Amino acid sequence: MASFQYFPHTGEDVKQMLERIGAGSLDDLYSDVPQDFIYKGEYDLPLAKTEQEVREWFEKLAEDNPRLKVFVGQGAYDHYTPSVISYITSRSEFLTAYTPYQCEISQGTLRYIFEYQSIICELTGMDVSNASMYDGPTAAAEAVRMCVASARKKHTVLVSSTVLPHVMKVIKTYAKYYGTNIVVIPSENGQTSLEGLKAAIDDDFAGALVPSVNRFGIIENHEGFADAIHAAKGMMVEYCDPSALAVVKTPAEWGADVAVGDGQPLGIPLCYGGPYVGFMACRNDCLRKLPGRIVGQTVDKDGKRAFVLTLQAREQHIRREKATSNICSNESLMALWVTVYVSLMGPDGLARVNDICYERSHYLYERLLATGKFEKVFDAPFLKEFVLKPLGPADALRAKLEKAGFFAALPTEDGFVSFCATEKRSIEEIDALVKVIEEDWV
Repeated sequence: MASFQYFPHTGEDVKQMLERIGAGSLDDLYSDVPQDFIYKGEYDLPLAKTEQEVREWFEKLAEDNPRLKVFVGQGAYDHYTPSVISYITSRSEFLTAYTPYQCEISQGTLRYIFEYQSIICELTGMDVSNASMYDGPTAAAEAVRMCVASARKKHTVLVSSTVLPHVMKVIKTYAKYYGTNIVVIPSENGQTSLEGLKAAIDDDFAGALVPSVNRFGIIENHEGFADAIHAAKGMMVEYCDPSALAVVKTPAEWGADVAVGDGQPLGIPLCYGGPYVGFMACRNDCLRKLPGRIVGQTVDKDGKRAFVLTLQAREQHIRREKATSNICSNESLMALWVTVYVSLMGPDGLARVNDICYERSHYLYERLLATGKFEKVFDAPFLKEFVLKPLGPADALRAKLEKAGFFAALPTEDGFVSFCATEKRSIEEIDALVKVIEEDWV
């Protein structure tokens, strides 16, 4: 990987900048900070090191991190990342990618965002996508806000109890400060209850958010959901795993108005929590409430294909207090990452990834039940992730697996443990995991 080290400012640069602003020294920049808050002692810093010594120091530090085989999902999945992606996205014109306003000098960036939007629309079946959101949970929270903004004077949004816990927390945080009322829809056999949704709809109802593949790994059946929601004049939002959309029913096929989720499963590696990229797409009649930026295709004065930011005279730019959202940025670099990944994989490649995930996860599922140390929890279809009830302490199981080099059996708030097997997990690794579990861990 290319490496760039430099010190951007010389002593003369610093001197000129201080003179320009009328400061005598760098300390003068902090003259407004109370003296009690300024550290006056000596910093315990190491002596200067050569570049090679610094590299060796960090390499040694990295050796302290355990390298675990990942058998957990819960919104962050260990999928294969083609090596070419990092080379393409590291090109100088992409490395500091950001949605530009000067389209005449930014056609390359605008083009790949347009391609990203097209890919998201194809995966979800929706009519239009924005340029991306920060991550899946914030995209979900923004979709809840869309429901309220579209309903006018209605402030209750129903959210399924089967959404991922961190998604639920972000939704509730946004809702608290927007004055939105969140009502949790109960589950039945591990899936969102249609009857529970119908029972929760009242005169203040603005919309509902349900997961396509839920926190138990179950592929949900949303038959009848859109009819019930639309009959009450609400919006239906579906939270999706975009990788799974290559083989499961799309939000559009379920009748959803908005589709959101996290693009991480589309080749973005696990990296201690990010960066990730949220996606958001909707039907054409919801377009005016869609937050964030949108790149559109047009032609220049010579009739050649060109790209521009479109629908710019929107509330988040001109009337903040009346805006659906004040999000005015996006995860452009990670949107490029997703675009390259999907372009490389194609429809057949995405389908094959899901085929292997299905085979490996079901093999793991059957092997775990065969140990006699777990009970089946739900009788429902799953793709790559599932939960079981352990017949012993979940924390002890997780700790034993971690010591053996596996990150697996993540305890859930329901008393279950969660497992996941993607295409990166081999049969040999699965067998090794099961062998550890067959030993006594109670």
